[in-house]
Amino acid sequence: MTFPHKKSHGFTLALILLLTACSTQQAQLHQQQFLLFGTLVDISIWGTDKQQAQQAIAQISTDLENMHNEWHAWHDSPLTRLNKMLASGQSATVPPSMVPLVQKSMALSDASDGLFNPAMGKLVKLWGFQQDDLPESTPPDDAEINATTALQPKMQNLTLTHNQLQSHNTNVQLDFGAIAKGYAVDLAIDKLRALGIHNAIVNAGGNLRVIGKHGDRPWRIGIRHPRAPGILASIEAHDDESILTSGDYERFFEYKGKRYHHILDPRTGYPANGFTSVTVIYHDAATADAASTALFVAGPQRWREIAKKMGIQYIMIMDDKGQVTMTPAMAERIHFESNPTPHMTISTLP
Repeated sequence: MTFPHKKSHGFTLALILLLTACSTQQAQLHQQQFLLFGTLVDISIWGTDKQQAQQAIAQISTDLENMHNEWHAWHDSPLTRLNKMLASGQSATVPPSMVPLVQKSMALSDASDGLFNPAMGKLVKLWGFQQDDLPESTPPDDAEINATTALQPKMQNLTLTHNQLQSHNTNVQLDFGAIAKGYAVDLAIDKLRALGIHNAIVNAGGNLRVIGKHGDRPWRIGIRHPRAPGILASIEAHDDESILTSGDYERFFEYKGKRYHHILDPRTGYPANGFTSVTVIYHDAATADAASTALFVAGPQRWREIAKKMGIQYIMIMDDKGQVTMTPAMAERIHFESNPTPHMTISTLP
């Protein structure tokens, strides 16, 4: 999994807009932020006493740190050791905590026609996005990109039997950067509920899931503008919804006036083009995380088809010309905050 360090302006793809009207309301809101997964994790809990909230946040912080250590794709971890076994053609034992993540990733990769592809860790490394700091501002050689892409590592190359994982393609190198933060958010929400907390937000760098309400009103979530400071639009989140945005502004470098970002197209080996951001709403954050990436990679030609295959109905896309396309379901819920309002098109799914 890719855990980059980010500057403060790049921490969040979605922002929590907390409108606390009075000190009484403010006293019921408990928030804490910490750095994990190479990003800023923000937990907001409403309507519990301070001690219960602090204890819950401490437990979630410990859980997320353990996930960070287990799923790291290049520091020594259970995942790097698993990748070494797969590269040697041997069967690898998957740690129990990682089995559901592998299963979920395999299913979502299949549903996306492989556009969500955690098996392409070698390609991520080639571009330099599999490191703590941003890569040098020079893209890889075309021949290297073509050679790495020709290896065609796919999640479909994997066979998982109980906790034994084997690859029919030794070029598979797992990197869960496009799903792990969403999956971790789901586990954090499960823990909050188990601790008796039913009104909260867990946000890991824009991988966000909501339960309950903020007092007597829904939580209100802001979507970052991909090309301007501030907020593009806001959404009132329903109970138990995840709102995820994939954008080309989170990790990128520029070379000869062209932006090279971290959302790679496994078909070409190059950064996906056509879109600057894709926002989706879904029940669980892991699916929303994978889907926002898959739709970004699908581009203008295939995003509707892939959305239907993955069961995603709420979608907002900004293309590289600054125009916004939304599904009818999303259009009913979006409130634009930017001025001027972007040109908007409503597009139905097939």
